[in-house]
Amino acid sequence: MNIPFKLLLCAALAVSLSACLKEPVDDGPGPGAGKKPVTQNWAKNADSSYVSLLGSFYNQSGKYYNENSAGKADFHYWRNAHALDVLLDAFIRTNDEQVKARMDELLEGMRVKNGNTYINHFYDDMEWMALACIRAYEATSDTKYKTTAELLWTDIKTGWDDTWGGGIYWNKERKNKNTPANAPACIIAARMYQLNQQPEDLEWAKKIYQWQKSNLVDPASGLVWDGLDGTGTNKAWKFTYNQGVYIGSGVELYKITGETAYLNDALKTANNALTGDFTQGNIMKDEGGGDGGLFKGILVRYLMLLITDGNISATDKTKFVNFLKLNAETLWLQGTTRPSIIFGPKWTATVSSTDLSTQLSGAMLIEAAARLKTLGLIE
Repeated sequence: MNIPFKLLLCAALAVSLSACLKEPVDDGPGPGAGKKPVTQNWAKNADSSYVSLLGSFYNQSGKYYNENSAGKADFHYWRNAHALDVLLDAFIRTNDEQVKARMDELLEGMRVKNGNTYINHFYDDMEWMALACIRAYEATSDTKYKTTAELLWTDIKTGWDDTWGGGIYWNKERKNKNTPANAPACIIAARMYQLNQQPEDLEWAKKIYQWQKSNLVDPASGLVWDGLDGTGTNKAWKFTYNQGVYIGSGVELYKITGETAYLNDALKTANNALTGDFTQGNIMKDEGGGDGGLFKGILVRYLMLLITDGNISATDKTKFVNFLKLNAETLWLQGTTRPSIIFGPKWTATVSSTDLSTQLSGAMLIEAAARLKTLGLIE
């Protein structure tokens, strides 16, 4: 077990982490500017990140994660869906049944907080939950996660119609179709096909992907636009998470079909995601708190999928690995508040408190670094 029981106990009781963690936990030089990064114990760092999520955000009575580390107890469906994904990252890394128990609690807590149902007004919110549940089923073989994902997928498909040539609406008001509602749906369809081998799921993945590519991707640069409605396409919003989910959809369809066009699309968008629209000094940009706090983590997750499942060249793999490594080192050494292990929206600066969304992005990055270490791709 990688996560010491003492740390888990402290998290469960939501006591101060200062009693549990030594400073600094990373064995490095701390957040001092200009110091050369040293080899990190990324598994230990990820343990600390996991414990912080429990200790600073977990709502014990409601079985969900609060809006922020300052104790605001508002429930946000899509942020908690990503919390399930992060718990799953920790479970895959540690195979710790206590982490699985936290996942099960959150699955139930989300249903209760959402009005005793997983069905939601926002198609994209349900998609994040479906994706987390598919991964959870694949990792645990626990059928309740698959059942939940299939329930959600059935409802998500009702969001498609032929207005603007196809696509899934953002929500049930049916006024806007966007990348957050379509690229993740493509990933769901592709993963459902891989689970159940139902041809209609592959058909869904292909038609959603084609609509997304035709309507919301710049063919020259690979930049993924946010959405469209009756007034036209919104090309002004340039968000990291839109890039991430399109990368993921291309990788998943490449895995199924072997068609290099999907992989080439993913590579084009990934390369563009490393540019100045999304980075400053090769560090992912600050997209604020609130919902924006989660955006970088989504790009991290799907850059990881490109690295591990994309069958890309050694040169490309090294480039993306080094990009994630630099971001992880920067966050850990410059942007982590200790001893509480709190991550802010700007990965080069510390904060005293943070939103769950922002914390989750940082946690995804640290878990990604831990996996890269396990795979032998970073020191």
